[in-house]
Amino acid sequence: MNDQTIRDVLMNTRRIALVGASDKPARPSYGVMRYLLDQGYEVIPVSPKLAGQQLMGQTAYASLAEIPGKVDMVDVFRTAEAAWEVAQDAIAIGAKTLWLQLGVINEQAAVLASDAGLTVIMDRCPKIEIPRLNITPA
Repeated sequence: MNDQTIRDVLMNTRRIALVGASDKPARPSYGVMRYLLDQGYEVIPVSPKLAGQQLMGQTAYASLAEIPGKVDMVDVFRTAEAAWEVAQDAIAIGAKTLWLQLGVINEQAAVLASDAGLTVIMDRCPKIEIPRLNITPA
């Protein structure tokens, strides 16, 4: 994935569904969610365990399908094996981007999403990419 594509995604994304959200501050998904909110993104936590609860002032949903309205990016904090199902769900809700976090590598999920027209970013973290590329989200 080249830097320009990552820059374009991060500059044009407004609404992010964070799959695998956690209410535990020590978890990477918690820190990334906080960072993305601080950068001005709307972040929707997705976790069956947290469904209906508030996390950092945002209502959590059990699944992508339950989120009202459009989602620009699906940011995945799940196992590589779970990425296939998340990719299917991201396609079904009309997301523009499937972002697989550091260590989440699933080539089949990436091909599935890419073939459906989604931009796929794999084994990267927006919390690292935003300052590295000096991005100021609009």
